[in-house]
Amino acid sequence: MMIGNAEFIQDKGESPFIPGFRLSDVTLSNGVRLRCAVGGKGEPLVLLHGHPQNHVTWRKIAPALAQRFTVIMPDIRGYGDSSKPPSDAQHRTYSKREMAQDIILLMARLGFNDGFAFVGHDRGARIGHRLALDYPQQVRRSIFIDIAPTATMYALTDKTFATRYFWWFFLIQPAPLPEKLISSDPAFFLDKHISGQIKTPGATEPEIFAEYLRCYQDPEMLRAVCEDYRAAATIDLEDDEADKHLRITSPLLALWGEKGTVGQLYDVTSTWQEKALDVRGVAMPCGHSPQEECPQEMLRVIMPFLS
Repeated sequence: MMIGNAEFIQDKGESPFIPGFRLSDVTLSNGVRLRCAVGGKGEPLVLLHGHPQNHVTWRKIAPALAQRFTVIMPDIRGYGDSSKPPSDAQHRTYSKREMAQDIILLMARLGFNDGFAFVGHDRGARIGHRLALDYPQQVRRSIFIDIAPTATMYALTDKTFATRYFWWFFLIQPAPLPEKLISSDPAFFLDKHISGQIKTPGATEPEIFAEYLRCYQDPEMLRAVCEDYRAAATIDLEDDEADKHLRITSPLLALWGEKGTVGQLYDVTSTWQEKALDVRGVAMPCGHSPQEECPQEMLRVIMPFLS
């Protein structure tokens, strides 16, 4: 099924990982090209992955969601098979504001101009925070998975957080230090990162890890990942400070893994009540990635909210 403006959409065939979904490369009006998987029928629902995954992280819940929604799953700029534009000295290219605009432009290309629901995990949820602030008329409701606000987490940094989330401080080091060190053994770094966060053995199957690794071995993705984190520690904090008086006005559901760092170190619901007007929160029986670790439990929680 081809939707939107076909001139800017290149069909890439059926998804090898998510039955019923078709892959496309969509060129946006800002020149960024996003790989996305689209499937289902109904109101539009955007699912946005985090680091170090790509859109395949949604494989266990996307088919069920597609029975009720048109599900759009992009790879974030810089990740997966999306384009990886050059950065700039201020890291603005990989700011959450620029990434949020990508989603708005993507939805316009696909012909969805009347708003959408949003689910974001990890980095995707941080983009979702900016998306809901900058485009309140477009974002109908949001689900953020296993994050507290970026500024809050940096402000409350202590030894425990810095130890558990060491990559927040490693990846922001000036280029090419982290890029060069990770590229010496990307499989080792990726395995340690994922296995350290997921608390459900086998949640990331070998073939899925291989798909994540395929992308993570690309030096351009490693550069983009580091730029994403450098932006989070600089320009994103500046944007957050400038907009600290703003609140998300649409309904927000915060989910977190009760076995993970975010759930153990923060009162997640309370942190989001400082940033949004209508917040509810639910702990999930897992680590960092409920969509991979406990998909059926996650679906039972999110379906009533999204509907």
